[in-house]
Amino acid sequence: MSDTTSALRPLVLACLAAIALSACSRTPAPPPAAAAPQAAPADAKPSYAQLHTGDYAVVPLKADLSAFDDQGRRMIAKLVQAADVMNALTWRQSYAGDREALLAKAPDPATRELITINFGPWDRLNEDTPLLDGIGPRPPGGPFYPADMTREEFEAADLANKKSNYTLLRRDAGGKLVTVPYHVEYAEQLQQAATLLREAAELSADKTFADYLRMRADALLDDDFRPSDMAWMDMKTNPVDIVIGPIETYEDQLFGYKAAYEGLVLIKDVAWSEKLARFAKFLPQLQKGLPVDAKYKAEKPGAKADLNAYEAAYYAGDANVGAKTIAINLPNDEEVQLAKGTRRLQLKNVMKAKFDHILVPIANELIAKDQLQHVTFDAFFEDVMFHEVAHGLGIKKTIDGKGTVDEALKEYASSFEEGKADILGLYMIDALSEQGELDKAKLMDNYVTFLAGILRSVRFGASDAHGKANMLRFNFFAAQGAFSRDADGRYRVDLEKMRASMRNLSRKLLTVQGDGNYAKAKDMTNRIGVIKPELAADLKRLEAAKIPVDVRFEQGLDVLGLTQFATPATQ
Repeated sequence: MSDTTSALRPLVLACLAAIALSACSRTPAPPPAAAAPQAAPADAKPSYAQLHTGDYAVVPLKADLSAFDDQGRRMIAKLVQAADVMNALTWRQSYAGDREALLAKAPDPATRELITINFGPWDRLNEDTPLLDGIGPRPPGGPFYPADMTREEFEAADLANKKSNYTLLRRDAGGKLVTVPYHVEYAEQLQQAATLLREAAELSADKTFADYLRMRADALLDDDFRPSDMAWMDMKTNPVDIVIGPIETYEDQLFGYKAAYEGLVLIKDVAWSEKLARFAKFLPQLQKGLPVDAKYKAEKPGAKADLNAYEAAYYAGDANVGAKTIAINLPNDEEVQLAKGTRRLQLKNVMKAKFDHILVPIANELIAKDQLQHVTFDAFFEDVMFHEVAHGLGIKKTIDGKGTVDEALKEYASSFEEGKADILGLYMIDALSEQGELDKAKLMDNYVTFLAGILRSVRFGASDAHGKANMLRFNFFAAQGAFSRDADGRYRVDLEKMRASMRNLSRKLLTVQGDGNYAKAKDMTNRIGVIKPELAADLKRLEAAKIPVDVRFEQGLDVLGLTQFATPATQ
């Protein structure tokens, strides 16, 4: 996914399935008040959370449901409730302690709410800074692994499914490492979500979507997601979609193996989708043209992949933590990708919110004034869209035939994949412009908007895969003169040097992935995937200008006008 894209004014708490599936109104909704801390004296030093109340722009998450009758709206309400179950699972996968006990330690409402929006006591938009005194750094492996487990112990453990995306590592009574399947550990919540998906299937007017919902419900209960992924790829006519289950592995910062639960409910924008559909057919041709040796582009991307635009109606779980995704490229299963390609879902309403509230203010502060005209929403949309399409390019399995790129690069796999998609997205725009498929006269718009996008995404910090990828690319481009910094502290794109840098970085990233070169990935991240002092000072200017880092949603059944269709949770 792209952040690819949640705020504090006011920050509100996630509505957990176990508490309020039947209501799930404005989400996240506050839990029962725990012994609230006393208000701080007026002259007290502001808490960390109070100093960061402007980090998120508050955006109502609405979608046009006028085309749906009552049955369709009832189905959407059930999908929202099913997605909402993922909030409870995300807490369990993000923080190993007791949620209510943690919230009770908050010194003020702002801290309590920031803990909630982060599903734990670390600020994901600011290098995982602890939100409470004495909390300590965020464990790289989180609750996926025993806190005392070492890398060496994991590597030595003779457990066939230890690298599965859908198992937890635990210790048995004798202290030996064992695996526990997700569907066993999280059985209660998964049964709730599966029941709601099946109920939604009964209301669907689209048979393929109904079949998918039933298959996805089964997958939640047995962790066999490939059949439902295949079915999801075959859907073409469904006006509503849901992404639900353990999807991305960013949360596992120890190895990058374990997937985190999320849920997104989406409404298809048919008109925009028809405009985008034609680009997927260019993938095989563009794969051949990649600026890298033939062995690194020998795989054939699925030509049946499709590209669609959506309005997001609801975000839950891992999708609603930290930086919010603005586009989706799924499935992640390499076998499904090789067989059927991927689906690219552009979340148009969220992209527009980030462009208006964040990208434009950043550009006004940091982009050369005579190049500001090149920062456009159309270019931003294309940059993000082709980022997602570019996930289908390159290589999924290492050239030595010993496994996948993800397995070889481990904790660096996500950031290198995001970096590859960013840079190859620009490669696609460049190539299609040369071929006349895109307006070459607007190519400068794409490059200047791309630079503004880097300046937006580096603010996510080193704890975020997109942030790492953008820092690496920013420093690589800077070293090659792709852009310069004017005397007034504004950045200026050199089009031809940026095009050359794009090709050079494409070659490096694809080679590291194809070779499965863990040591090189680590070295590049440590050397150039960092925020250097000059950029840090420029980012402080954005902070001083009170430009938000990301968005937070006011969302739920009430925002969508669906509260009358809420049904009690299945116990």
